[in-house]
Amino acid sequence: MYKHLLRPVLFRFNAETAHNMIMSALSVIKHIPLARSVIRLLYCRETPDLEREVFGIRFKNPVGLAGGLDKNGEYYNDLSNFGFSFVEIGSLTPEPQGGNPKPRLFRVVDDKAIINRMGINNKGVRNAVEHLKREHPNVIVAANISKNSTSINDDAAKDYESAFALLYDFVDMFVINISCPNVVGLTDLQDISFLSDILDKLINLRMYFDEYRPILVKLSPDIHQSQLDEILDYCMMSGIDGVVASNTTRSRDGLTVGQEKIEEIGAGGMSGAPLFSKSLAMVKYISQKTGGNLPIIGVGGIMSPQQAAEMLDAGASLIEIYSGFIYEGPSIIKRILKYLQKNKISNGK
Repeated sequence: MYKHLLRPVLFRFNAETAHNMIMSALSVIKHIPLARSVIRLLYCRETPDLEREVFGIRFKNPVGLAGGLDKNGEYYNDLSNFGFSFVEIGSLTPEPQGGNPKPRLFRVVDDKAIINRMGINNKGVRNAVEHLKREHPNVIVAANISKNSTSINDDAAKDYESAFALLYDFVDMFVINISCPNVVGLTDLQDISFLSDILDKLINLRMYFDEYRPILVKLSPDIHQSQLDEILDYCMMSGIDGVVASNTTRSRDGLTVGQEKIEEIGAGGMSGAPLFSKSLAMVKYISQKTGGNLPIIGVGGIMSPQQAAEMLDAGASLIEIYSGFIYEGPSIIKRILKYLQKNKISNGK
């Protein structure tokens, strides 16, 4: 129904407008009696054989929602009704920010790709905390945090510490975004001198809380291998709990639409089908490099149950969906879980 009825209607609108329409619809649905129960009945699948423990957390299945859809941490429960075992909210910054000028979100339908230069627009951490207080999460919530665009890199650690401390008691784990290509200078934070300063402070800060919250680092698929090796060595030595591989890419490899269309869209990070092979290779490399001892969330271009299985076989402990949810519809989660059960792909690393 989604691909033949709803998607054609949504795709008539600008991508960001369509996104806002979907979020508004979720806001309405939550107030309709039994609507959430009907959605769960249609899309959720019981999969006790796919449960796994990663980072000390028990996940009911390996499929989560990637960051960027629930930017402000307002729809995690509504989105979990489609079968996700965890939802990544954000990116969230200490202070609200408007992001980059519009238009800033584009579809490349023929290639099942999305290009965005949103600029981490969000209402800020405090808004998310207020919502998390009002509506207790019924799903595992991962908070994706970043620095404000106005903060210089030398002061970035302060922003991450602020966001981390404010959110700590209200989420289950953290994803540290130092790899978004749409904020000037953010990917520079992948340099080990910046990154270790940020993460060392967060690890030390975590010691002051009663509960343990896993810390993961979100990596760019465009990172040079030598730099990736430095980050992985640091993660293994420092106590970082895992990595998310990967973020969006500046590359346009895999697009078939032609240079004119690419230039028309302009700058931005690409996600979707063309990213899959790059993300898959990155997951394989990380798994081999770390001997399978550093948990990985594999994300990037998963558009089918078969690709989900490939990502898990490559060494991912968990996977995340974003573009696949947009292009294939919410039934993709149930189809992935059915395929994993049928093929007995149940053990994450």
